[in-house]
Amino acid sequence: MNGEQVTSAAPAEALIIRPATRDDVPAIVRLLADDFLGRQREDPSDPLPAGYRDAFTAIERDPNNELLIGELDGELVAMLQLTFTPSLSYQGSWRATIESVRTAERLRGRGIGAAIMRDAIARARARGCGMVQLTTNKQRPDARRFYERLGFQATHEGMKLSLGEAT
Repeated sequence: MNGEQVTSAAPAEALIIRPATRDDVPAIVRLLADDFLGRQREDPSDPLPAGYRDAFTAIERDPNNELLIGELDGELVAMLQLTFTPSLSYQGSWRATIESVRTAERLRGRGIGAAIMRDAIARARARGCGMVQLTTNKQRPDARRFYERLGFQATHEGMKLSLGEAT
């Protein structure tokens, strides 16, 4: 799209969702940095810090991880990571965790995020998961409303422990 605005009333219909490739990593990092929190923690400089490519390699090799992207007219406009985890709770069912959900800021509200989320949920069902879970930063109230519209419920309190700088 080269910076053009999408003119379709429903760009999500033209969205292509596919697994990410190594060549997508720079665009993925730019998308991760495309909001107020991402700008504080991501580094989309060229060349990219090696940690991004190392993480991509680990995700790509792990059969319980999928990094999905959404494209419009060849431009990466959405992404998420989907992780499958076996669990002894819930009678030994698997669960899927969705993380790093992003839609290009200029295209939010057009159904793109909902489309990639529905695709991830369908993949979780196909893998036999009994639950899909995610966390959302409390500084993103719009994201929380978005997830609630998709049927997610805030039934648990998420907690995190930072272990310092990523290495």
